[in-house]
Amino acid sequence: MVIGYARVSREEQNLDRQIDELTEAGCEKVLCEKVSGTARDRPVLMTMLDMLAEDDVIVVSELTRISRSTKDLFAIVERVGKSGARIRSLKEPWLDTTTPMGQLMFTLIAGLAQFERDIISLRTREGLKSARARGRQGGRPKVQNDRLKEAIVLYESKEYSLAEIKKKTGVSH
Repeated sequence: MVIGYARVSREEQNLDRQIDELTEAGCEKVLCEKVSGTARDRPVLMTMLDMLAEDDVIVVSELTRISRSTKDLFAIVERVGKSGARIRSLKEPWLDTTTPMGQLMFTLIAGLAQFERDIISLRTREGLKSARARGRQGGRPKVQNDRLKEAIVLYESKEYSLAEIKKKTGVSH
């Protein structure tokens, strides 16, 4: 089955353009969702991923409709692949795991993204090591116990907002 997935971020936004593109692309079923792409809880997307069967194809009008981050995209594509299904974007031809060339392109881009994550991690570790050698420690500054206790008392009194508590005590939520 060819399944279209259309998403917009807000309730007042319109899905018509995406639905038209997906229908024109041959989608037998189009699932629609109105939720931010950065939201972890996307019920329609999760339901679609759960119902995928061997040889199904998910089609999206563009990459940003299914994911807002590279990490999330790779996780979704991996989950789709494990179910035996494939994924295709109408605007980004490199995201088309229905063809050998599309699979190769996705693998190359995934490899580059992993390389970038590894380089960032390496630089972070090197920077922390260098800072420690100079006597600096990372992490959040320690909060004095008396300030923390005061913040808890103010919070439990339910008379102050979090912003007011932060202003009075210097302890953030």
